[in-house]
Amino acid sequence: MEADALTAWLEQLIFADLTTDELTARVIDSVAEWGAGQGWRVYRRAPSVLTLPPPLERQHSVVDVAFARTDGPPLVVEVDHTDRTRTVDKLLAEAQAGRIAIWVRWGSGPFKAPPMPVQMATLTVTRRSGRRFARAHDLIPPAHGAGITEAQEITMPFGETS
Repeated sequence: MEADALTAWLEQLIFADLTTDELTARVIDSVAEWGAGQGWRVYRRAPSVLTLPPPLERQHSVVDVAFARTDGPPLVVEVDHTDRTRTVDKLLAEAQAGRIAIWVRWGSGPFKAPPMPVQMATLTVTRRSGRRFARAHDLIPPAHGAGITEAQEITMPFGETS
């Protein structure tokens, strides 16, 4: 399933102190990189089959990323941190039009699964102070010099010392 492969790709993301908009942009960039790495053509903010609500019903909505593939049907991806009905409606319309629709959800979870055939990829992040987010696999480097209790003589090659 494409969503599983995308989730595995997104698991590599590490960042700190990003705002909602910065994090969404980072995830969209990573999704585009994933598809480009598959050899697919990448389209950002591609037109959706779903039109906008009135009074803009003559215009089409957009999807965050779309991929044209020679090895399968087109794929569309929406990235959200909230559970939006409009996103589900858009992805269902895309799936009905023959595209594989993936909803990338990011946040602290748990994430409610969308209706089939929409697939879901997830990215669990940690909320920092205020509206900032991080994902560092809980690895925090020690402070510079942490754990050094006394000076030690170091023998260098060729008998030099420091």
